Amino acid sequence: MSVAGTAVAAGRRPAGLKPRTALMARLRRRLVAFVVIAGILVAGYLLWLRDSSLVQVETVTVTGLTQADGAKVRAALDAAAREMTTLHVDRERLERLAAPFPIVHSIDVRPDFPNGMRIHVLERRPAALLVSGSRRVPVAADGSLLTGLAVKGGLPLVRAGGALPSRRLGPGARLAAVRVAGALPAALGSQVKEIRTEQGKGVVVPLENGPSVVFGDGSRVRAKWAAAVRVLADPDAAGAEYVDVRIPERPVAGGLPVKTVAPLAPAGVPAEPAAPGPGAAVPPTAPDAPPLPAAGTGPGGEGPGVPQPGPPQAPAGAGGGALPNPR
Repeated sequence: MSVAGTAVAAGRRPAGLKPRTALMARLRRRLVAFVVIAGILVAGYLLWLRDSSLVQVETVTVTGLTQADGAKVRAALDAAAREMTTLHVDRERLERLAAPFPIVHSIDVRPDFPNGMRIHVLERRPAALLVSGSRRVPVAADGSLLTGLAVKGGLPLVRAGGALPSRRLGPGARLAAVRVAGALPAALGSQVKEIRTEQGKGVVVPLENGPSVVFGDGSRVRAKWAAAVRVLADPDAAGAEYVDVRIPERPVAGGLPVKTVAPLAPAGVPAEPAAPGPGAAVPPTAPDAPPLPAAGTGPGGEGPGVPQPGPPQAPAGAGGGALPNPR
């Protein structure tokens, strides 16, 4: 390229940069305008639309309540929800209102834009009756006391053996028994009147007209109940006094009659051979064993006796002499 061509190219470069600079300037102005408009919309949402009557909650649907205190819970949640909007839901306030009711385990809140709200309540259900003196209090499977709840139908009794807590059972035998009661299959509900704790066995569930089920602790209660149901349905387990499901993979039915075929030697002790009957062949003795005396004679052939082992004899060596001492 000549010197003149180079000068022309160099002279055109500033002219080619002007449109690009102008484009970048326009993009920056548009971006600033977009940010300003977005800020105005966000401010309008936070300061006006979020709490506007246009999105005020007017319809509240509360589901999941089936127990006696359900009407009180529904009224409290309904009144609080109507003070909110579908764009501004105070979930913590709704949870605080539901917390004093023992039957409420948790709530799920879902706004239904523009003017509705759905609240689903997960209930605690009574699993057993805690008995302390003349006082009986329903208790949920997680150990929460449902004080004041009217209970319909029979529930298994759990003896407290002391003063009852105000809200929840702590870790221990009573909580383990309540957890077992909470997983009780409906098919066996009418056969369980009481759940107790026994030394060395843990939680024990006596079945009416049936065996007692030994649970041990309050872990894996559903797997243990499933194992117990399988054993109880097995005809071979009929008449068992207890079913031990402390290891649910290896349940044991105990107290069944056992027919002994023959006595067994203790472990590690060889069983004695049976005496040969009349006419039975006597197994040959080892070539080096000394001959046994005749039956009914003692040493020397006089009178009854038992053969007495003599001192071991050294085997004969060559020439009839004794073998040399290995030492």
